Amino acid sequence: MATIIEIQNLTHRYGRLTAVNELSLKIEEGSIFGFIGPNGAGKTTTMRILATLLRPTSGEAWVGGCSVRKDPRGVRKQIGYMPDFFGVYNEMKVWEYLDFFAACYDIPVDARRAHRPFVPLRAGRAALVDDLLELVDLTHRRDDYVDSLSRGMKQRLCLARTLAHDPKVLILDEPASGLDPRARIEIRELLRELQAMDKTIFLSSHILLEVAEICTMIGIIEAGNLVTCGSIEEIQAAGRRRRHTRRVQVTLAGRSEEAMSLLQSSPNVIDVTLTERRVDKGLPPERLVRSQPQGEQVGKQAPQDRAFELIVDFIGDDLAQTAILTRLIQAGLPVLSFREIEVELEDVFMQVTKGIAS
Repeated sequence: MATIIEIQNLTHRYGRLTAVNELSLKIEEGSIFGFIGPNGAGKTTTMRILATLLRPTSGEAWVGGCSVRKDPRGVRKQIGYMPDFFGVYNEMKVWEYLDFFAACYDIPVDARRAHRPFVPLRAGRAALVDDLLELVDLTHRRDDYVDSLSRGMKQRLCLARTLAHDPKVLILDEPASGLDPRARIEIRELLRELQAMDKTIFLSSHILLEVAEICTMIGIIEAGNLVTCGSIEEIQAAGRRRRHTRRVQVTLAGRSEEAMSLLQSSPNVIDVTLTERRVDKGLPPERLVRSQPQGEQVGKQAPQDRAFELIVDFIGDDLAQTAILTRLIQAGLPVLSFREIEVELEDVFMQVTKGIAS
């Protein structure tokens, strides 16, 4: 894939404070790049430079081949920028809000409102405003005033605003900030749809689980320095190397002490921890729910209502992992499930950051 965003030795200082320090990275066309880091790490400063709202102290950045220093107009034609805190004109109706911003991009009035296609966000659609409203699922609120919208709807409306000129690149600063779970899911699905429309998305977020679910690449920045960058798989692999161990979760229907003894004596096993779990009858093992023993109530449970979860830390490759499962099965132990626990993005974040700000 071609590189659409390139940053080389980018530095920005606010007086004596270095917000971004010698930052370099490349982002491929059509990817969703997650930019994460502690507060004050330099995320917003970097995004404002890419949006040509700040001029870097030194270094260079290009969007679609256009320099943010030498050709800011060329950059602006290719990007849609959504800041963390954005303003809405409360006295405008929803369709008027989008019509206003489309007019700011010199899009003719007949293309904005008439029932004929403009730039093909979706081929064969009607007017631009109607197309944008349908894309962000706000057609039913078309004639409502902006101030009557929920925060999640305002987020989607602002995202629609960034698409008015059909940009190649979207720069989104905390697009899911302050949203409830349903609104976050809606934004996430919308971003996936935009990626399917060949948009490149550069976003920042503090919701690491969602970053891991949606992003194809991740960069972690702290105190203005890029500390790690790569695909989710590369980030997780690096996290395993830093931890020096791998981890599997084993769920057993019983005989937990025997299993623990067997595993603790197994080659390459570093540690084994046990958690008792309660099983709801009729539910598959993956629906098991953790429970804490409470007095004699647990002791009166039928054996089939209890299961045991072992977390096994070991050193080795896939063959070593297979050997663990083989030993359990050969011993006739009642294994309900066996899976490797991947290194979570939160784990990697805690490994590579120190909690400092620039």
